[in-house]
Amino acid sequence: MVDGRYRVLSRLGAGGMADVFLAEDEQLRRQVALKLLHRRFAADPGFVERFRREAQAAAGLQHPNVVSVYDRGAFDDTYYIAMEYLPGRSLKQLIREEAPLDPVRAIDIAIQILKAARFAHRRGVIHRDLKPHNVIVDDGDQAKVTDFGIARAGASDMTETGSIMGTAQYLSPEQAQGHAVGAPSDLYSVGVVLYEMLTGQVPFDGESAVAIALKHVSQPPTPPSQLNPAIGSELDQTVLWVLNKDAADRPASADELISVLEHCRAAITSGVAAGRTASMAAVGPAAPSSGEVARLYSGAARDGTGSLPAAPPPERGRRRWIPWALAALALLLIAAAAAAAYLLTRPVRYAVPDVLGKQVAVATRDLQARSLRVNEFKQASSRAPGIVLAQSPGAGTLADKGSYVILTVSSGPAGVAVPEVAGLTAEAATRTLHSAGLKVADEVERSSQAFAAGQVISTEPRVTTLVPRGYGVTLFVSSGPPTKAVPPVVGESQTTAAAALAKAGFNVSTRNQQSTKFAQGNVISQSPAAGQLEAPGSTVTITVAVAPATATVPPVVGDPQAGAASALRAAGFRVATTSRTVTDPARNGFVISQSPAGGSTRPKGTVVTISVGRSARPSSSSSSSSSSGSSSSSATQPSSSSTTTTTSAGQVVP
Repeated sequence: MVDGRYRVLSRLGAGGMADVFLAEDEQLRRQVALKLLHRRFAADPGFVERFRREAQAAAGLQHPNVVSVYDRGAFDDTYYIAMEYLPGRSLKQLIREEAPLDPVRAIDIAIQILKAARFAHRRGVIHRDLKPHNVIVDDGDQAKVTDFGIARAGASDMTETGSIMGTAQYLSPEQAQGHAVGAPSDLYSVGVVLYEMLTGQVPFDGESAVAIALKHVSQPPTPPSQLNPAIGSELDQTVLWVLNKDAADRPASADELISVLEHCRAAITSGVAAGRTASMAAVGPAAPSSGEVARLYSGAARDGTGSLPAAPPPERGRRRWIPWALAALALLLIAAAAAAAYLLTRPVRYAVPDVLGKQVAVATRDLQARSLRVNEFKQASSRAPGIVLAQSPGAGTLADKGSYVILTVSSGPAGVAVPEVAGLTAEAATRTLHSAGLKVADEVERSSQAFAAGQVISTEPRVTTLVPRGYGVTLFVSSGPPTKAVPPVVGESQTTAAAALAKAGFNVSTRNQQSTKFAQGNVISQSPAAGQLEAPGSTVTITVAVAPATATVPPVVGDPQAGAASALRAAGFRVATTSRTVTDPARNGFVISQSPAGGSTRPKGTVVTISVGRSARPSSSSSSSSSSGSSSSSATQPSSSSTTTTTSAGQVVP
């Protein structure tokens, strides 16, 4: 039971991102297809975002040819989507089992896919992964598109330019090159699907996704009619038109492609009907048997009682041909009326002019002058670019007003692949391009972290793109790493400073320093300094104030000077010494006082000042007293005025 609501019945299949199960919705009593994201992806925000976008994109697309999404949610450390359950098979399964499909059937399925794409495109959603695996077909050939997992709506940055998403065999050339995609990219993918339905194989395949992508970019497809001769020329040319390398040369919209495919279908079905009519006309109507004539006659002549009339006289037998003649005449009149109605109401038809060998602009003008529309696709050839190589229908064919003529137009000789020049200097890249038969159209400077100044970052067109010989290639050259001014953060809190630096694109390194001048947790200094230009992504080191460690000041009064200083330093304090004159020789060299007092708590590194006693020298009066026999009194009874404090600078303070 998933999320207390969906009871799993069986497994339907698995994909690159998720498993799909058939489940019973216990609340609404209906079967649903339940898609559960693989748990290994559930912790990846990118995959979760893709999964969420699938539900969001599909939930907004309510259309007969789009699988409906009912619900989404989280379950057992992963995420799920509940969607419409379709009991049919995937189009890929149908192709494997029945391809090549009848052209009319293939067109019908393709048109349904295009209607789903058209509905999405009008709402700004590009599917980006249209393939037969994502199309469900029921027993009546009703088709529905599913899996909008990498759809893009509007200006979403879900898949940035430069990344490739989708299935290689169905990628458009622009997707294969990592370029931006649009509606023509989806139409190209539908063209690949139609090609596969008609021939039983994709136009490009290979041993790896990269090899297949390169073929989409550089190789022309084999015309499908060469693989399946039952495909008419108009349908053949239409498929090749959709598979143009350049998006600008494909149908402009799903509407336009639907219109052309409907025309192809009408041409096929009208051709089949015409063949059947011709066959019937050659055989002629079957004559009724004698038994049928007898039954017709007896039915016509039976009276109201149900009994047969008497046998007719012989002369009436000779007139039995008259009803048949009248019936034949009536049929002839009806046929004549139908023919007259057709002649009066049939669409205006024009003879298609011969435009082979003409420039495409001239050919288009000639065809439009006869109320015919033009679709063209390009093909490499030895002819000059723009020359019409083939046309369908051919010259002289009668075509309805407004119908399409498909032109195969030369794109010139086969192109030259743009060589790899990234990492070379601009001069070396120019030489490489010239050697390949190309030239440099422009050099554009861009900042780059990965390439040093003067090195080529990339080209436009991109590497391996086929371009005509002599084509101008743009070089994007590195100007070195981008620079930004380091913001000032001294005095800010550590959190505020780190956020400001990160927002500016810098990495942050932090170190601590004890300080009593700055508030705890505030930035004392930064390196590089504020305003200095640095590359985004470089590291700015901030020094953060922390409260110094504290300790108890040792009591050292009465200790010898050397022992007192050692004890204070061992406790983490600095020592300053002053001298005080003492008259008692026993106090000479011993600490008389200290500040801060012993036993008090102070930050480590605080200066503790100790006063050390120094014996006073005898004065001149003392010497005379001593000679007169009074030295004993002077030594043992000092007056209060005889004690002084001498600082380390030699100043005497009373």
